Amino acid sequence: MFNLSESKYGLHIMIIIIFLLLSLFTVMPVLNMILLGAMIAYGITPVANRIQSKIKITSISIFLAIIVVIIPLILLFIYVFWETAVFANMFFASHNLSVSSGIDLNLAINTFVQALPVELQGLVKPYLGLLTSGVHEALTYIFNYAIRFIRNFSDVLVQLFVLICSIYYFTRDGDKVMEYIFVFIPKEHRAFFERTLDDVANVLKSIFYGHFLTAIVIGVMGGIGYYLLGYKFALFLGIITGIAQLIPIFGPWIVYWALAIYAFFVAGDIVQGILTILWGFVLSLSDMYIRPMLASNYADMPSLILLVGFMAGPYVFGIVGFILGPLILGIAYAVIKSLKEELEKDKLEREIGK
Repeated sequence: MFNLSESKYGLHIMIIIIFLLLSLFTVMPVLNMILLGAMIAYGITPVANRIQSKIKITSISIFLAIIVVIIPLILLFIYVFWETAVFANMFFASHNLSVSSGIDLNLAINTFVQALPVELQGLVKPYLGLLTSGVHEALTYIFNYAIRFIRNFSDVLVQLFVLICSIYYFTRDGDKVMEYIFVFIPKEHRAFFERTLDDVANVLKSIFYGHFLTAIVIGVMGGIGYYLLGYKFALFLGIITGIAQLIPIFGPWIVYWALAIYAFFVAGDIVQGILTILWGFVLSLSDMYIRPMLASNYADMPSLILLVGFMAGPYVFGIVGFILGPLILGIAYAVIKSLKEELEKDKLEREIGK
């Protein structure tokens, strides 16, 4: 162990900093996958350790943990896109709109509006231009993203490969990475960094247990309720409910109120609409109980951090930003919180010393 304050290490440190900057520049195109891999590795490490207690082979244990955690997420992603395509195809087919021959967006929206009850048409028609413009921009973004995805398919494969490798090596060698980091931390600051790492771990657990796991539970409850209420695409609606639950301002009410409006004004089923609203209230009240129960033992994350993370993350990191955004901001919050507590502790010690 050495002390970084000793001048004989000055040249070493300078060389290390230079090559660290060059390394950062080199991995920048796949940095989001490396960060995401590190986050996922943190989550699946307990799973891998539990499997390893049975199998005793590290590599196989890690690969099985990856399959258990990652494969369902990939299948879920594929299912959402598939159901969206099926729903769109049913809508176009029911209104004699052909995708192959080209779709007139104005005609499609006007057809949809004409299918609404007269009372609801009066509310929608003043905003028809704004609705058409918004749908056009949303579709343009989706199509452009799909085109970029297909055009850069080789880059996507590289990023997926980097993601899987990052998960594997961070799961296997995560402890060694921390050992390398602590080598460069002077003894007098090591306690602070250990507390900071504990705070970061609590923030990660709070985000997972308090938000992601809550969203999964609410999504499952929502899907079961929609199925019992007779809605088509109940599983898809449950997934959308879970995703909406992740975003602090929105929540599941967007889904069940939309379904209730559909039941009232389009299907004309007042009973189904009322039951949908009542079930939506059950989901919202369940969130008030489930979230504190799951996250009560960990850090209490401010909702603003999650909101900004969910909204800004995709602009910086792409679609994976929905995960990386809140996690990175949460870690920054933990580091600042730990420093604040350290400064308050030092201040208190100085006052006691006086």
